[in-house]
Amino acid sequence: MIKAVVFDMGGVLLSLDIQRCINAFKEIGFEDIENYLIYHQQGFIGDLEEGRINEDQFFEECLKHCAPGTTREDVFHCFICLLDGLNMPVVEILKQLRGKYDLYLLTNNNPLSRRAFDNLMLENGLRSEDIFTRQFYSYELKLQKPGREIFEKVIQGIGLPPEEILFVDDAPANCESAAALGIRTVLYRPEADILAALK
Repeated sequence: MIKAVVFDMGGVLLSLDIQRCINAFKEIGFEDIENYLIYHQQGFIGDLEEGRINEDQFFEECLKHCAPGTTREDVFHCFICLLDGLNMPVVEILKQLRGKYDLYLLTNNNPLSRRAFDNLMLENGLRSEDIFTRQFYSYELKLQKPGREIFEKVIQGIGLPPEEILFVDDAPANCESAAALGIRTVLYRPEADILAALK
């Protein structure tokens, strides 16, 4: 019996627009942004997501790649261009499951995107801390999916046997790592039936 449901953020709870983000960075002079911003972030952006550097260090490094006169606010605006709004069908599922299951968030992510996500939730009348029993962010855990260690931390943090946990993610590698530890998984696609997996 499933008792806990763990949701990924980007690509599941949030729609993403990587090309819009890339275009925005190029407009401020960051011409080689594709070398850093992909589905599994590289370089100093990856360092931010794994908690190896803080926000100030991230902005300092990013500004080295940008045109003179670029500000931290410009960089932040470009960075959150990646987020294309809440995926409302999945948000509606969150609302249906709240109170029936313990809900969790597990994401390879950073404090900048976290603030943007929380604001999007608030704009839709939801508080992340009210929806999720706990939120597992890579930058706090200093681990990233699809590594085995982050899923072991999640199992430990939830405190349930893995077979009582359902994990919803849009990346096959992440689902495979979770499944290898006994977690039930749903590879998210728009046509995926998350509710059916709970039966």
